[in-house]
Amino acid sequence: MKKCILFSWCHNRIFFCIGTSIFLSMEIVNNWMGFIAMTLLVFLFCIICKTYAINCSIPDDPLPIPHHFAQPGNVIFGAIVSQAFFFHNSPSFTEDPAQALINEVISLPKMYQHILALVFTVKEINRNPELLPNITLGFHIVNNYFPARITYKAMLSLLSTQQKFAPNFTCDLKKTFIAAIGGRMTETSFIMATVLANYKIPQAMDDDYGDMFLQKIEPLLSQNNICYAFILRTPRKTFLEEYIQLITMELRYDQLYMEDKVKVCLIYALTPAMENLRVIIFVASVFSSTPLGKVWIVTSHWNFESLSVQRFWDIQSFHGVLSFTVCSKEPPGFQEFLQTVKPSWAKEDNFIQNFWEQAFDCSFHISTINENSNLLCTGNEKLESLPTILFEMSMSGHSYNIYNAVYAIVHSLHALLKSSFRCRNVIGTEKLIFQNLKPWQFHSFLQSIVYNNSMGDSIAFDENRELITGFDVANWITFHNNSISRVKVGTLEPQAPSGRELTLNDNQIVWHRSFNQGLPISVCNDHCYPGSSRKKKEGEKFCCYDCVSCSEGQISDEIDMDVCMKCPENEYPNNIQNQCIPKMFTYLSYKDPLGILFITIAIVFSLISVFVLGIFWMHRETPIVKANNWSLTCILLLSLLLCFLCSFLFMGRPEKITCLLRQMTFGIIFSVALSSVLAKTMTVILAFMATKPGSRMRKWIGKGLANSIVLSGSFIQVGICTLWLSISPPFPDTDLYSLKGEIIMECNEGSVIMFYCVLGYMGFLASVSFNIASQARKLPSSFSEAKFITFSMLVFCSVWLSFVPTYLSTKGKYMVAVEIFSILSSSAGLLGCIFSPKCYIILLRSEMNKKEHLISKET
Repeated sequence: MKKCILFSWCHNRIFFCIGTSIFLSMEIVNNWMGFIAMTLLVFLFCIICKTYAINCSIPDDPLPIPHHFAQPGNVIFGAIVSQAFFFHNSPSFTEDPAQALINEVISLPKMYQHILALVFTVKEINRNPELLPNITLGFHIVNNYFPARITYKAMLSLLSTQQKFAPNFTCDLKKTFIAAIGGRMTETSFIMATVLANYKIPQAMDDDYGDMFLQKIEPLLSQNNICYAFILRTPRKTFLEEYIQLITMELRYDQLYMEDKVKVCLIYALTPAMENLRVIIFVASVFSSTPLGKVWIVTSHWNFESLSVQRFWDIQSFHGVLSFTVCSKEPPGFQEFLQTVKPSWAKEDNFIQNFWEQAFDCSFHISTINENSNLLCTGNEKLESLPTILFEMSMSGHSYNIYNAVYAIVHSLHALLKSSFRCRNVIGTEKLIFQNLKPWQFHSFLQSIVYNNSMGDSIAFDENRELITGFDVANWITFHNNSISRVKVGTLEPQAPSGRELTLNDNQIVWHRSFNQGLPISVCNDHCYPGSSRKKKEGEKFCCYDCVSCSEGQISDEIDMDVCMKCPENEYPNNIQNQCIPKMFTYLSYKDPLGILFITIAIVFSLISVFVLGIFWMHRETPIVKANNWSLTCILLLSLLLCFLCSFLFMGRPEKITCLLRQMTFGIIFSVALSSVLAKTMTVILAFMATKPGSRMRKWIGKGLANSIVLSGSFIQVGICTLWLSISPPFPDTDLYSLKGEIIMECNEGSVIMFYCVLGYMGFLASVSFNIASQARKLPSSFSEAKFITFSMLVFCSVWLSFVPTYLSTKGKYMVAVEIFSILSSSAGLLGCIFSPKCYIILLRSEMNKKEHLISKET
């Protein structure tokens, strides 16, 4: 096993030969001489491997990484940055890669601050006598040009020595590589972890990933009733022709900037994707139409990095961007350090020349000045003179992360050295070299480290090895000269109590100019206001819906309710159906205008009845009164008087006693009145039939027959009412549903069948009287009232026949009013039709109220 490990350090070709020799040895294992030959061959390869390891005579790298920055030290930090990239054509794979593959390197000037932040941190630590005394920190920074495949090469370059691309060779015993700081791109960090895991080297990295972000954000949006209109993946472009294709296909992404309903765009993207997004929006503004104003919400990866060529691009589309940036503070002396940066400040810095030329739009080579129409770089340009879109003098959030990451590793190493001194050997003048120090030895120290940095911030990691920190909510304000300003408008503290993680100062937020500082509203459609509910649109997101008015009897008292709710039984919806109102108790009261009208009519006709009765009493000895049967006349007038007065039982709040009496009283009194009319009609007919010679009807003439008819007719109705009371008597009740907004207080008839039996019996009496009176209306008598009875029964039947459908079609107090009207009108009809002609003769035509006139009329 040890030999295998040893050979794994050798060149790939030798490792392949070893595999071949082992395969051959299996064929001749039974041959003793073959075994000896195999052993000699193995030792020969070991000698070759050792020779390579001592001399490090590795061929030159055909495609070295030109952008790197190294500073020697006893302890070396490695760092992968993405400060520059290049356009190149697709490889043909017909020849080895060479430097000619790179057409032109393009720098992201703003990201050069990350390199300077690491250099500043190392210099600050080397000046601190309390951290790692007598130890010099060094660093090795390598650019990965963004593509993931180059990250492998950049990572292996950090593990190589003597500027040779020779992973696993130990050519320089003075280089102690203890930790690596990962890049901002997730893919870069994962690749670094894959490589460094083999060597157990600690790494400070970013662990977010786009797909994981979607998996986490989608359920959170749904829980908060937020939906998205679309998801677009910004294309990843590597080769030059792919960028050209991106420009020609920008219309595929017009939803992102032209969708009118979408006012908020949540962007989770790293630097390359954000640059592609800026290209898409720039092309849209130049070739198609001006992008609509949006609220861009971006994550901490975005810091408005721009290429030098983009310094003149319009950035007003991004006015009002809200971004989550890592909470950061600026270490003392950082800006002073930036002011010292010059092209000649460090000859090991292979980044600065390209950065300087593109940031200041100048050139260090005279030959390219006329070609590119730019100025000659003097080297005296000031970083603070650059626009903020290209470079910031204040420390960014990612630079602050680098600052803390370096300090975290140094504090962990310092704790390791304090706890164990056997890992170091002192050589010469207090120079320390860590021959036996292994990076994995301070993993536990790094996980448990807690310290305060120079700004007083506490730095620690949680159980998931994530930095315990918060975020600032920054509002990016753009100006017409293409300068930008970043204003802190809130904080996000993941460790805060639930519901208090996010704090925003709404009044400080500057929105895109298209919103005129009004609160942006980004909805699929307007809210469904109280009085309506949401109905999902087929094939649309859950937040896209139609607003449907609530059904009858239902309300919605909140915005965007999914279902309308019913009001309680004693309440009803208002006109706009957004709240329930208590129902009003309703009944025909004495104070009601309709009640007052009925009371007036009832009293007037009651007085008329009394007046008629008085007239008949005063003229009871006259022929016309005698001819009309005085006793039946009194019974009829008294019953009509009671009919008028019984209407009072139907008015007022229904009580138990009034409910029991109203229909019974009405039915019995009307039966008495109709029985009296029937008796009067029978008396008239029998009187004329008795005048014929030999008639047997003479014996029926008298008060006995009339009284019998009245009593028998009335007792039958009394029997019906008694049966009604015994089976299912009327009772007070409330009707909650018949009328909107009203609770009808009524008398429930108990048995509707018995109620109509009462009415039916009255109709029977009226129809019998009508038929008999019709037969007697042509009798020769001046005082014959048969024709008046016929007309009164016609009025009576007409009223009560129209009563039934009208009564059934009305509700509430109007149902009671219909019955009162029928009682009063039918009673008035009987009173007027039967007694008005007699009163007319008694009062106005007294000459007709004589026996002679009666006899002459009969003859």
